[in-house]
Amino acid sequence: MSSRISLSRFLIEEQRQHGALPPDLRLLIETVARACKAIAHSVNKGALAGVLGDAGTGNVQGEAQKKLDVIANDILLEANEWGGNLGAMASEEMELPHSIPGHMPRGRYLLMFDPLDGSSNIDVNISVGTIFSVLEAPEGNTQPTEADFLQPGNRQVAAGYAVYGPQNMLVLTFGQGVYGFTLDRELGSWVLTHRKMVVPATTGEFAINMSNQRHWEAPVQRYVSELLAGKEGPLGKDYNMRWVASMVAEVHRIITRGGIFMYPKDARDPAKPGKLRLMYEGNPMAFIIEQAGGLATNGHQRILDIQPNGLHERVAVFLGSKEEVARVTGYHQA
Repeated sequence: MSSRISLSRFLIEEQRQHGALPPDLRLLIETVARACKAIAHSVNKGALAGVLGDAGTGNVQGEAQKKLDVIANDILLEANEWGGNLGAMASEEMELPHSIPGHMPRGRYLLMFDPLDGSSNIDVNISVGTIFSVLEAPEGNTQPTEADFLQPGNRQVAAGYAVYGPQNMLVLTFGQGVYGFTLDRELGSWVLTHRKMVVPATTGEFAINMSNQRHWEAPVQRYVSELLAGKEGPLGKDYNMRWVASMVAEVHRIITRGGIFMYPKDARDPAKPGKLRLMYEGNPMAFIIEQAGGLATNGHQRILDIQPNGLHERVAVFLGSKEEVARVTGYHQA
């Protein structure tokens, strides 16, 4: 037990030894991690706590909310209001940014989050998670507005996700590699279990919702048909398909053993560039994947280089093992 490294100890050592982690950012990450523990507790109790099922409300995108969507959102807001590290927060579940109450101290960071990714899986006991992203507010800005959040993903100072499953894990980066922490339920602490996580450069797995195949653009049709052709096809090897319908679970599998995750643009709504949200899903996951040695594009360009135009902007996503992401991106560019 004495050799275990807690999240707090890890962050303090990074701050002391490498100077890569400002003290106020360290405290912010610890606060988010505590909130994720509280969300994990609610998720793990499930029906015992009466938290399953629909909330009877909709979010800003018009999607039906689960009870745990609302609970997780409230937990993150309440946990981060009083720490003095934030100027404002933004959530996938809310139309506008959430300002820090006037009687609370304010800090220089902006926090964005998807409080419960994959919530359609809650009632069937499949892994769900929380995704978060941290930006710096413009210097001297004590009352950030929506415009201050609209920074490209390459300006993130930290990002991470928690996955609530057979083990509850927290995976994070602040631009110095990717680290994984497992929640010790008895002690109630996040413990470092995965150092410098790396996405394998090649893979034999892909993740995509095949039921949407008829709506895909030609480059995706071509790429997936080559995957399905197996050894007899142009790629010369067999691939397995996985689909969990929870981005956190998909990305965690890929960062652990490789693969490519795809949520492409499709013809059902040509005006939308994709389904996933750039600020709450695309950017933080792209930051994590790149820090682990993988690639993340929208089919045409690096996701982290996209200049956002709105808080709830959508994006096509291709991320994971370098070889396969480069291949499908090349098909789009051609």
